[in-house]
Amino acid sequence: MSRKWVYGKQDWKTYERGQENCYLMTNGLGGFSSMTMTGSVARNDHAFFMACTKAPNNRYNMVHRLAEKLRIGDREYVLSSQQSADRKVEEGYRYLSEFSYEDTPMWRFHVYGVEIVKEAAMKNGENTAALTYRIINRTRGEARLTVTPFYQFTPKGKEPDAGQKFEWREIRNSGINGTACRIESNDLSLELITDGQVSGIGPVWETYFYSYDACDGRRDTGSAAACHQISICVESGCEKVLSIIYRMDGIGADKGQESSGDPANTPREMADTSGGIDSSREITDSPREMAARITEGLKAYRKGLEALAGFRDENARTLSKSADQFISLRESTGGKTILAGYPFFEDWGRDTMIALPGVCISTGRYEDAESILRTFAAYERRGLMPNLFPEGRNDPMYNTVDAALLFINCVWLYYSASGNAGFVEEMYPVMERIIENYKAGTDYEIRMEEDCLIRAGSGLDQVTWMDVRVGDILPTPRHGKPVEINAYWYNALRIMGRFSDMLGKSDEAYEELADKVRASFEKEFWMEEKHCLRDVVSGTKADTQIRCNQIWAVSMPFTMLGPDKERQIVDTVFEKLYTPYGLRTLEEADPEFKPFYGGEVLKRDLAYHQGTVWVYPLGAYYTAYLKVHGYSSAAKAYVKEQLEVMEGAMREGCVGQLPEIYDGENPVSSKGCFAQAWSTGEILRVYEALERQAEKR
Repeated sequence: MSRKWVYGKQDWKTYERGQENCYLMTNGLGGFSSMTMTGSVARNDHAFFMACTKAPNNRYNMVHRLAEKLRIGDREYVLSSQQSADRKVEEGYRYLSEFSYEDTPMWRFHVYGVEIVKEAAMKNGENTAALTYRIINRTRGEARLTVTPFYQFTPKGKEPDAGQKFEWREIRNSGINGTACRIESNDLSLELITDGQVSGIGPVWETYFYSYDACDGRRDTGSAAACHQISICVESGCEKVLSIIYRMDGIGADKGQESSGDPANTPREMADTSGGIDSSREITDSPREMAARITEGLKAYRKGLEALAGFRDENARTLSKSADQFISLRESTGGKTILAGYPFFEDWGRDTMIALPGVCISTGRYEDAESILRTFAAYERRGLMPNLFPEGRNDPMYNTVDAALLFINCVWLYYSASGNAGFVEEMYPVMERIIENYKAGTDYEIRMEEDCLIRAGSGLDQVTWMDVRVGDILPTPRHGKPVEINAYWYNALRIMGRFSDMLGKSDEAYEELADKVRASFEKEFWMEEKHCLRDVVSGTKADTQIRCNQIWAVSMPFTMLGPDKERQIVDTVFEKLYTPYGLRTLEEADPEFKPFYGGEVLKRDLAYHQGTVWVYPLGAYYTAYLKVHGYSSAAKAYVKEQLEVMEGAMREGCVGQLPEIYDGENPVSSKGCFAQAWSTGEILRVYEALERQAEKR
């Protein structure tokens, strides 16, 4: 079984403590739901319902947050928690006794004889979110729960316009055994279905303080508006369920029949009943039934993912479900893609090729792997893979030297797992073009030199994963011959040699070129005095900096160095760069080492690859460690023991997920994206190596 994460009052002793962790649900379209475990929004990008109108990047913050109040007799209790821009705090967390997450987020409140269990869910493949409140009233009087949704209806990361209007209308004859409404603003339409009583208010505007954005120097305030409330009364000794469903398509697609939703509220008997939705159809669907189907459907879907992946380890089973949250439809291609990270990133070529082996192949999702590889193969240009798919009619950006070489690696790993030679044959022409263009030279100064090694980049180009550019400042330029790129290059050549033989093409040129690359690589990169590899061959001080990039020269399927040198690299990386939460990007002894990541954008960018701990290289480190120790029982036991801290990493930050980065000096709190695809994928790949690959040896 995967882990069920349970938190209690000890985890939100103060409002600030309650902001430390959040949950994430996704819908496979780029849409998501993410708030803190106390139900607040601590980031501009937090939302109960972030919809996506064109998968995966046209996102809109629709339902930003939910204000909740409970009235028992003549006393009113605030259940929601939120900090306003003037730093005043709602203290509903005082009544929150439990937050848990396995497949859905669940909150449990206890308020003087009334218990409320709240659960949320999203529907895969649709812009639909459901929310249920189960209210048990053990008091001698009536209890009334009122939920006030606060809307933004703005593109993700944007602020609502001054004077932005929100209108809501009730839909008549909707076919729903409850209340159906449409909320409209900013040329967007959202449908609300509920069995509660809906009444108009305001509009009422709130302004929030976003504590996480404040730490990162981002815009730290935002606003949202409420135009209605949803309420339910529960008599003494009774139990009732309030169900709320939001969706962006469905019952209102043909506009139906509407009544005004302003505070005056047009009476039902006065509403127009002409035309619109067919009023003769049988009404069988209740909001409670709809919400239950969405919730149970999500749970069944995630349990199916866990079963398909088939891991034994509890952490791995949890991560196999978390991996799904990065896989999305890409509407422009009709295929699948991988979102790099939440809440900030889109689908990037490099990130996809690094994440795919763990996110798709290790979890048994071979069809998704095929779809993603076809998506990127269709956009190969001059031997390069897209680094970024802009929406609309703009061309993709190709500023990456590693994505194309890692594409070949992904096809190899896919074939090794699936045995599907037909797919290899389909991709073979694309892979041939990659090799030929790298040999002849392509964009961004990417070309093979006389020594058969690959060089890349010039000027302000940033083409490796250490890609920060701040104006005209390149903290990690790495122009020249980067170590991991040449490890990928050799690996790709050996793979093409194998594929050539397999497909009957008998092209020995790949193997011959690989032999030349191997001879040059050791001569150019090995530093005997430091027992490790140069980071780049460029004729600058960057050459001899000790960075984590050398670990891929040991961990790739095909590598160039002998066992002794490979073991020295692993030992040096452990001594200089290793932490159980990730690898440092630069050794602490280097004068350019930055111990902390945070603050405004310039400060963050200057630290990003200058010592900051990244989770994803840990996958390469552990697979390299297993390799140089011959997959011995002791080595496997050691790696498994080290991976136990992943439980703590998944418990902090985004529940059940692995983050992008940590501080370089003391990796305590997750930073950057709270959920990162290649972090999750690479750790899954290690679990696969522990549980399956070793069994084949």
